[in-house]
Amino acid sequence: MTKKNEKISPGSRDETDIVINELERACDGLVFVSETDSAIVPFASIEIQSIDRDSIIRLCKADPSTSVEVVEESAFFQKLTEQKEWFGPREVARADRFSKLRQILLTRLTGIKVFRVGTVRIEIILAGNDKSGRVAGIRMSAVET
Repeated sequence: MTKKNEKISPGSRDETDIVINELERACDGLVFVSETDSAIVPFASIEIQSIDRDSIIRLCKADPSTSVEVVEESAFFQKLTEQKEWFGPREVARADRFSKLRQILLTRLTGIKVFRVGTVRIEIILAGNDKSGRVAGIRMSAVET
């Protein structure tokens, strides 16, 4: 379901490589928890040029009639970065890593949107444009029943 780097054309590869490398380091070992755990995978794509519903459906190779919900980036990261008083060291470290990941995304990408594609088995795509204009970001899966 979640694929690592889509094809990247040579034209703006340097900027895209920098973004992907930074995201790979931030995502290494980081897990998105739902009813199943999912790796968080950076991506860059030449298959889509805009960040809209139809492009994200194509990126996910989903049926055009699939449900797509757009979520505010800040709302998406709220639960992932918020630290509760009952957190132990592991939970605090995970929240800190999500905060750092968010900061990288906000620094490296513009026009960020978060898409939730599907209903029970959900593909989550967080996409923006890097400095070269290429669509890049992170993707993960969730199961919600």
